[in-house]
Amino acid sequence: MKKSVLTRYRVMAYVTAVMLLVLCTCMVFKYGFDTGEDVTFVVSQLHGVLYIVYLVFAFDLGQKARWSFGKLLWVLVSGTIPAAAFFVERRVAREVEPLVEGAAAEPAQA
Repeated sequence: MKKSVLTRYRVMAYVTAVMLLVLCTCMVFKYGFDTGEDVTFVVSQLHGVLYIVYLVFAFDLGQKARWSFGKLLWVLVSGTIPAAAFFVERRVAREVEPLVEGAAAEPAQA
């Protein structure tokens, strides 16, 4: 497995988690203080698009790492729980890094 598969998953996990926290903050301002409706709309749309990219990258990583359906589902859903993606990303990175290093140590087949 290429290191870029893990790297792009990690980047999107962080971006998705940060955007979800920003969206939650916007929702508090929108419904709690009656302000920022336009900002909330833009942030929600942006988070939605970024979450779709996160799903694609996480699914790709899960297929290449040969995860079970339950594990793959948990990683995919973690992008919808505020701050969960931070913790899940660290666990996934620790688990997948040996696969990446093992692939780099193998000689290329001609």
